[in-house]
Amino acid sequence: MTDPVIEPEARRLNVFLVDDHAMFRAGVRAELGVHVDVVGEASTVSEAISRIAAVQPDVVLLDVHMPDGGGRAVLESVRRSHPQVRFLALSVSDAAEDVIGLIRAGARGYVTKTISPDELAAAVRRVADGDAVFSPRLAGFVLDAFASRADVPVADPELDQLTNREREVLRLLARGYAYKEIAKELFISIKTVETHVSNVLRKLQMSNRYELSRWAADRRLV
Repeated sequence: MTDPVIEPEARRLNVFLVDDHAMFRAGVRAELGVHVDVVGEASTVSEAISRIAAVQPDVVLLDVHMPDGGGRAVLESVRRSHPQVRFLALSVSDAAEDVIGLIRAGARGYVTKTISPDELAAAVRRVADGDAVFSPRLAGFVLDAFASRADVPVADPELDQLTNREREVLRLLARGYAYKEIAKELFISIKTVETHVSNVLRKLQMSNRYELSRWAADRRLV
């Protein structure tokens, strides 16, 4: 009689969280910690770059919009010295330009923050295994962009004037969100929203939110 074959348990993955909202990081850490080992977290670009280099996790869960270059700056810096680390974007944004920008920079996937804990754990595992993972409607952006590069502009001088946070506020404003709703969505004050809108209007030389909405729609930011 032969002994039964015992399958080895799957190794728990080491995951690092990068997001500038402490409450969101705490929630992800609590939910995801059931499935993986969360070995570190960071709230800024510089902090993320140094800590990821120190722990070298299997997968980094990366927010897109943060000050000082955002998630893309983290990804590009870490990949130069630690190409084995894989990145999965986890963002409130589902805009085509954000998805394509992160994928072109080297992220293995992009999911939105509406994803369930179990789905997120599965996405992390797939990215660690080398697969590409996207929230359902985002996959179409990637296919369209790489099938026809002209669909998503590589450079836009006007858009490049805006900070990541200003782009995020603009996108929500163009979708019809009120200032109060934008503040709640981005965990910032209404006064801060007003400041960002004022800066965007000044930089783009526009006078009202309706002009901004049309401008954003023309660039597929909505």
